[in-house]
Amino acid sequence: MTKKILSYGLWALLLASTAQAETVFVTLEKDNALAVVDPIAGKLTATVPVGQRPRGIAISPDNKLLYIATSDDNTIRIIDTNTLKEVGKLPSGDDPETFALNPAGDRLYVSNEDDSRVTVIDIAKKKAIKEIKVGVEPEGITVSPDNQWLASASETTNMVHWIDTKTNTIVDNTLVDPRPRAMSFTADSQQLWVTSEMAGTLMILDVKTRQIIKTIKLEVQGVTSDKVQPVGVVIDSKRGKGYVALGPANRVAVINAQTFAVENVLLVGQRVWNLAFSPDQKRLYTTNGISNDISIIDLDSATVTKSLGVGTYPWGVAVKP
Repeated sequence: MTKKILSYGLWALLLASTAQAETVFVTLEKDNALAVVDPIAGKLTATVPVGQRPRGIAISPDNKLLYIATSDDNTIRIIDTNTLKEVGKLPSGDDPETFALNPAGDRLYVSNEDDSRVTVIDIAKKKAIKEIKVGVEPEGITVSPDNQWLASASETTNMVHWIDTKTNTIVDNTLVDPRPRAMSFTADSQQLWVTSEMAGTLMILDVKTRQIIKTIKLEVQGVTSDKVQPVGVVIDSKRGKGYVALGPANRVAVINAQTFAVENVLLVGQRVWNLAFSPDQKRLYTTNGISNDISIIDLDSATVTKSLGVGTYPWGVAVKP
């Protein structure tokens, strides 16, 4: 694969001359870069350097800014989505990997694994305003759509910590299966879905009681259980279906979000890490770390329509309409 390293000015000219329905941004952990993809055309359009070991990524509510955790730089970089130029940095604490942006786009919450802390950042002030002590090795982190809860999962303590976003304090803890990796709230903020990498399970937690109401053992026919290591999880806005990346099983599990039945398992690239919907939720994009590509899944037909090489160790993914 031949990469195209574009200058910021050249990229701006290209963007101005090319109308795109949407853009997929992918962090490349070992290339120290951001891949830019036109998923409708099925093309890698640019690869832009962004710092050392980029992983976590999120897009602002107005779609104008990307936030990228560059772990070896100990910072969150702010990238203009139109020019792809860096426009600022946020203090993240040591070795940021994952983070969550609140619905208003004015607070960012960073998991600091080495320090067993969550750093709360005021985006406008570009300032850390609170450090919250959590369990050992926090990674998965997410904010409820109603902005009531910040949930942080600690991989070694095997807990989900429920943090009140108004006070930035832990008000409850839920013991979960070993090595919880990723989490996502349903759009109505009534459930929290949590993956366990070591147990190979997906847990559904009721937000009101903060208790587990269902544990789903994830299995793939013909694949040994030790390869089924759930990581990223997303649920559609209608709470119709949820999707779970199964890591080295190289599959995405399709879950009925009402009955919690596993309805399908889709073969994607190698070591699937993270997932993101297209804006209309008709497609799902997966980052496949070992095969160095992303998979594009048509959700109506439940088929992988394209695998697209993007660079070395694709990790995080965000989509701009």
